Amino acid sequence: MEALHNLRPLLRSFVEKGPAGCSCSVTRNGETVFEDYVGFADIDTKNPISSDTIFQIYSMTKVVTCVAALKLYERGLYLLSDPIEEYLPEFSHPQVLVTGENGEHTITPATRSITIKDLFMMTSGLTYGWGETETERQVKLATESLARKKQLGEKTDIRSLTQALAAIPLAFDPGTQWQYGLSHDVLGALIEVLSGKSLGQFLKDEIFEPLAMNDTFFNIPKEKQHRLASLYIRDENGSLTINTEMDEHFSAYESGGGGLFSTLSDYSRFAHMLANDGELDGVRIIGRKTIELMATNHLQPEHFQNYNWPRLAGYGYGLGVQVMMDRPAGGSNSPIGEFGWNGLAGTWVTIDPKEKLSAVYMQQMLPNFEEYHQPRLRSVIYGSI
Repeated sequence: MEALHNLRPLLRSFVEKGPAGCSCSVTRNGETVFEDYVGFADIDTKNPISSDTIFQIYSMTKVVTCVAALKLYERGLYLLSDPIEEYLPEFSHPQVLVTGENGEHTITPATRSITIKDLFMMTSGLTYGWGETETERQVKLATESLARKKQLGEKTDIRSLTQALAAIPLAFDPGTQWQYGLSHDVLGALIEVLSGKSLGQFLKDEIFEPLAMNDTFFNIPKEKQHRLASLYIRDENGSLTINTEMDEHFSAYESGGGGLFSTLSDYSRFAHMLANDGELDGVRIIGRKTIELMATNHLQPEHFQNYNWPRLAGYGYGLGVQVMMDRPAGGSNSPIGEFGWNGLAGTWVTIDPKEKLSAVYMQQMLPNFEEYHQPRLRSVIYGSI
């Protein structure tokens, strides 16, 4: 994979025009074949990006949560078709918000229950609070309320979230549309109910400790906080300003959808475990056939109307991951079945069991330039094979 040397100038070009710093690692057949660190974790202190740098990985948490939930699936503790209210009764009798032509709102019973598969697939009707619909507005109010309670020292946890969400009408009937939202946070609550442990403890016991991921957690230990990379906002002129206001939602509870911190090395071990059929260094985390199920497109034609972000061209969606299914549509040299996801601040992972290849990219910037960075990383990585 000599052509991986092309990644070095690419990463430097990213830093020249974007984030304060970045890092990238490529693993194949169990061997790290590329690793590089560029720029700063913090501009003011001139602290460089290094192997010790801890990043907020935001939605790359989702892949970890889905793997954790699938471990419980492998133990026969649920079926994907099970209604979620069998385990989280607050979701009994779901309601749907219907908006009329003149903007009027009516609430009607959902045509069916939310299933566990809906949570994996983002077809539950649960949203984030980032849009302008009435459901999204109510979700925003609910998550802001949790954040305030946390700041006041009140107890908040995942069930606080699920109980608040269950009282909000869904954006659509379960199974009928795809919409990015809090589905994987609710999946975290399911993990807690089935395992009898907090989400963080379950992840530690079942994934992080077995894989020696010693720097991955929901709450950074005090003695490691100095290793956290600063998150920057980039303005139109290219100036970078530290942002300190992004953590309220994710710190109010152990967010299975976006709360983890990790390092390049730790997440690379997790990614390559998946690329290596669920096993790394003699430790099996999940079965090969379960990974195949996870990395198979589960979307139906009607779901692609909303599954239409530019960076998802050519991809379907499996159980919590994007899955390459149409190389010409994606303009991609990656193979059918390549899968992964990314994080809000520009972190990215790709996993390829056929080639026994995985790659992880880390940065901390908004806007994240994902549509520019990630296809180029993918092109160079697969161009080296």
